[in-house]
Amino acid sequence: MSRRRLFGALAVAALLAATAAGLLRSSAPDADPVREVARDLRCPACQGESVADSTSPIAAAMRQAVAEQLSQGRSPAQIRRWFADRYGDEVLAGAPAGGMSLLLWAVPAVALLGAGGAAVRTLRPRRRRRAGAPRRSPAAAGTAPANRAPAARRVWWASCAGVVALMVTVAVAAERLDDAGPPAGPADPVAVTLQLARDLEQQQRYDAAAELYRDALRDHPDDGVQLRLGFALLRAGDAAGAERTVRDVLTRSPDSPDGLLVLGLAQRRTRPADAPVTLRRFLTVAPHHPAAAEITRLLDR
Repeated sequence: MSRRRLFGALAVAALLAATAAGLLRSSAPDADPVREVARDLRCPACQGESVADSTSPIAAAMRQAVAEQLSQGRSPAQIRRWFADRYGDEVLAGAPAGGMSLLLWAVPAVALLGAGGAAVRTLRPRRRRRAGAPRRSPAAAGTAPANRAPAARRVWWASCAGVVALMVTVAVAAERLDDAGPPAGPADPVAVTLQLARDLEQQQRYDAAAELYRDALRDHPDDGVQLRLGFALLRAGDAAGAERTVRDVLTRSPDSPDGLLVLGLAQRRTRPADAPVTLRRFLTVAPHHPAAAEITRLLDR
């Protein structure tokens, strides 16, 4: 085998090995079950990062949610469905391979395998003449190899060009397929952050919920979110922090019922003498508030 043919065969082998390694790497399971699930979720606060790779607070909270659900015996598919039902399909990193997606993976691999087979058949030396076969004339013996070698090289290079053209065609088809449907934008980071914070509150993890509320406020200043932060701080035992948080809201909305409620409850720890005044004002502003009956009993003690 000539040096050029040897290099061609080695190039095909390298392409086949790279393709196989890529497919195996993309399908290999992760040793960490939490990371295995988290890498299939998109971080709402990041650009193009999975929950497994992101260092944002929201990604950390999502990984914690994955770990808790795994400890409860849920399967990875159930956990991914839980996230999709709660935060929308945009939180999923991608759909499972199937249909056209599977075809776009399979065609290049099959093409490379076919090219490798063609290379082996084209470049391997011809078998020796079988015993008893008629001997060729010297003239034919001298001219056939010379005529056959250029033809074999042309077939080989034409095959390589065909494989490259096929790969380019598949890449263009994949890009057009992605552009055909509506773009899958990232999940709304603020909405996911707020939902995760509420989930943490239900689990009585108020410090972690407060951290997520702060994170949401940095991206989306809102009085409602700030009041939720005040409630979380109050339940976490940070009465002074809760008071500072809701006072900022009350400067803009002096008659905010939730602002007055959190302020009055916080003052019972920070300034007990001022708390009854604030809580009575709360009852005046919002007599039908869900917490009004409890506050009335609290003041009557």
